[in-house]
Amino acid sequence: MTSSALALVNVLAAEGGEGDSGFQSPTIEEFYPEPLVSFSLLGVDFAFTRITFILFLATALILALLVTAMRKPGIVPGKLQWLAESGYSVVRDGIARDVIGPKGLPFAPFLGSLFFFILANNAMSIVPALQISPMSKFAFPLVLAVFVWVLYNYVGIREQGAGKYFKDAAVPPGVPAAALILVTPIELLQVFVIRPFTLAVRLFANMFAGHMLLVVFSLGAVYLLQVGNFSVIFAPFSLLMAIIMTFFELLVIVLQAYVFTVLTATYLNGAVEPAH
Repeated sequence: MTSSALALVNVLAAEGGEGDSGFQSPTIEEFYPEPLVSFSLLGVDFAFTRITFILFLATALILALLVTAMRKPGIVPGKLQWLAESGYSVVRDGIARDVIGPKGLPFAPFLGSLFFFILANNAMSIVPALQISPMSKFAFPLVLAVFVWVLYNYVGIREQGAGKYFKDAAVPPGVPAAALILVTPIELLQVFVIRPFTLAVRLFANMFAGHMLLVVFSLGAVYLLQVGNFSVIFAPFSLLMAIIMTFFELLVIVLQAYVFTVLTATYLNGAVEPAH
């Protein structure tokens, strides 16, 4: 259970003597924790929060895992080397090569880094005492989506030339000239605005919802045990749902990292190979 959830349980317990106020579900305030460290630099205020700490921790752990796994690679891989190579092979062969094609192999390191970074941060949502993914705060998926947006537009301009790239984006092949007055604004909006926005929202929304569900069922089990009367009978059911949702969250953790990487590869494919 998260620290904020435990704090809420303590508040409920304290209020029990003054009159039960009922179950209080978690709010979005959990995603805006008090800064652990705050400072100003060149007139700009910075804050290092618990979520920022988790982001740095997840990044450090996945880097340590990959560096340790490939520090002394062998012809017959050990367990860590096999794990790292298998994960990278999924991205290189199953995403970079299959989605983008022969020109996709140079993008495999970027796609692999993106996949492992998101996977590690998503996994923090089920780690005891941490139990929140930085990707459940919209700013982090948005920054990743902006990186992807800059990359696929840069690649498209480099591979096709600025004129042809923007022309293909604005004028889809096979569309009648009379329909362009409607189609062109939609296509431009879709390529340059909707793509990065939906890419970020998809990852954020899934991790946000998963975190809230886990907290609600975990907090509900504790509350039902403390409230007394016949409510204690339902506490095991709430705890069981928390366990079930944890396993479901594990599936979401991997799936969202994979989907984000596949969509990035799809956008790069459209930039490398113009539409026909």
